[in-house]
Amino acid sequence: MKPIATDEDIQAGLRKLISSDPRLADIARVAGPIPLRRRNADFEGLAQIITGQQVSVASAAAIFARLQSLASPLTSDNIRRFTDEDLAGAGLSRPKIRTLRAVCEACHGGLDLARLAEAPAEEANARLCEIKGIGRWTSDIFLLFCAGHPDIFPSGDLALQVAVANALGLDERPSQKELDNIVEGWAPHRAVAARLFWAWYRVQKQGKETLPV
Repeated sequence: MKPIATDEDIQAGLRKLISSDPRLADIARVAGPIPLRRRNADFEGLAQIITGQQVSVASAAAIFARLQSLASPLTSDNIRRFTDEDLAGAGLSRPKIRTLRAVCEACHGGLDLARLAEAPAEEANARLCEIKGIGRWTSDIFLLFCAGHPDIFPSGDLALQVAVANALGLDERPSQKELDNIVEGWAPHRAVAARLFWAWYRVQKQGKETLPV
């Protein structure tokens, strides 16, 4: 399948999802417009995802803006010029600094993120998760929003776990493994399903942003 690149791609995927699982029709009506939110499949795109881990959307945006101002353009070569203290001054935690350093080293060693984004999801996930500090959530978010992969569902995302539980009337929030099983039936359009549930959850949170990037 081709990458998700336009709003029309999302709508086409949504129609197929609803056709295969009619429960999603009511969820789509409540969710309203589903954001595309594509990012470039490069160091800056991955750095934005790393910056946004385990902090609020507002905090992530502020920290990332400072990082962009510090190292403009935001490339692995530019980040290598700054000390850990410089990066901490932009608001990055020590673990995130270490992860960014590891990504820089991987890029310096020949990792081509744009080319990796074109690889099959399983292969790309495995390669990204070899980098110290990057786990499945970070890898999934990169493939979904930067690579536009059509069949990625970040089941480790807390907002998605809560959204699926509430929207489908589950007794409790599913674990990552349980959510993997739930969304299996939405293949090969799981990236649209993820966007759908983030949009639905945003409505439940009265407009508070729930997307991780």
